[in-house]
Amino acid sequence: MLMRAPFPEPFRNQGWQRCVTDIPLMSCCFTYYHKCKLTVVLASTAFVPRSGESWRDPYTMYRLLRDEDPVHHVAEGDYWVLSRYEDIFGAARDPITFSSSEGLTFQYGERSKAGLEDVAPMVFLDPPDHTAFRRLVAAGFTPRQVQTIEPDIRHFVSTRLDYLQRAGGGDIVAEVFKPLPSFVVAHFLGVPKEDRDRFDGWTEGIVAANALGNPLSASDTVTDLVGYFSALIDRRRREPGDDVISELVTLSDRASVSALQILGFAFTMVAGGNDTTTGLLSVGLELLSEHPEQWGLLCRERELLPDAVEELLRLTTPVQGLARTLTRPVTIRGVTIPAGRKVMLLYASGNRDQRQFGDGAEELDVTRKPRQILTFGYGAHHCLGAAAARLMGRVVLEEMLDRFPRFRIDLESSTFAPGHFVRWYSSLPFECS
Repeated sequence: MLMRAPFPEPFRNQGWQRCVTDIPLMSCCFTYYHKCKLTVVLASTAFVPRSGESWRDPYTMYRLLRDEDPVHHVAEGDYWVLSRYEDIFGAARDPITFSSSEGLTFQYGERSKAGLEDVAPMVFLDPPDHTAFRRLVAAGFTPRQVQTIEPDIRHFVSTRLDYLQRAGGGDIVAEVFKPLPSFVVAHFLGVPKEDRDRFDGWTEGIVAANALGNPLSASDTVTDLVGYFSALIDRRRREPGDDVISELVTLSDRASVSALQILGFAFTMVAGGNDTTTGLLSVGLELLSEHPEQWGLLCRERELLPDAVEELLRLTTPVQGLARTLTRPVTIRGVTIPAGRKVMLLYASGNRDQRQFGDGAEELDVTRKPRQILTFGYGAHHCLGAAAARLMGRVVLEEMLDRFPRFRIDLESSTFAPGHFVRWYSSLPFECS
């Protein structure tokens, strides 16, 4: 509920007019601007899904939820939100109670709306089915295996950064941060180089539709992509390669992996493996631009890079939160949530919880050594692409540090992508000298 507060008497008739600002419940903090219209609004603690430009600052809301209502009920939609690290971590470690089988958004009936009643993608599986399928594909995503693609990633990044350097800048998301994860996903799926341009176009369509909650809504793109991967699966039966599709095709005869499951995995890689890394890179660059002393420290002490990547993963948390569905009633902090209700695990809030990461939890510190961050989930559903994301983050930072001791980004001209779950810049103007 919103309540309009009277403009304080001492400021009336003094050349000051009212300006729109959000005031936390019971707060006495006011912001005044000269010659602008002010409406002071007192708002109760509430979770409001963000999208596009409203992603500018979700963190004030997260802080209020953590401090005032850590087990929060959203009446419109009838779902719950967990915002403290301890509660989110506990839920992520219990996939039997906090199930993925009904989808990962806060909407009910998500799976049937997407036409996935009969064949569930990997991310909708619970143990033991999830465990069995994950075991089939996990070998290709270990840190050691992922390291083999580092030279290709470095060449891709350096070529595009060289272009930006010659041009004096440009949209770094369009030039580097968005095409890079598509390049890496294509590699893991075994997409031939001659098909990469088409694949990038399909990826952009799927990611855009996925951001709005239904990747299948891009029907023409989905049809093209399904047709392409169906043909690629047939090709890999005849000509196996060193990629995940080939591995699944080889295993299909003896491991009961169907063509639909392989298609579902490929689709999941495309839908979930792109904007997430773009979020790490774009929002991470914003944080570093706001803390030039941290960038300078990295320039001088490169050995800090692995921990710096982990710190950026913690603070950016590209997937801000995902939902689970309760298989039984659960009581958390004295609040009982009924079985069958959706529960949003607000990873981004947990990653900034001072109860876990100390009083400076919301500040960037590249010397911090954060452990057990929630960025990739935890437990059974820990993100398969974690090692690849860390590698991309490290390589991008190394190549940028080599070229750009100083840079600036134009936040006023930047834009956030739509979507309630992944926070990333769709455009970020970059200037270098």
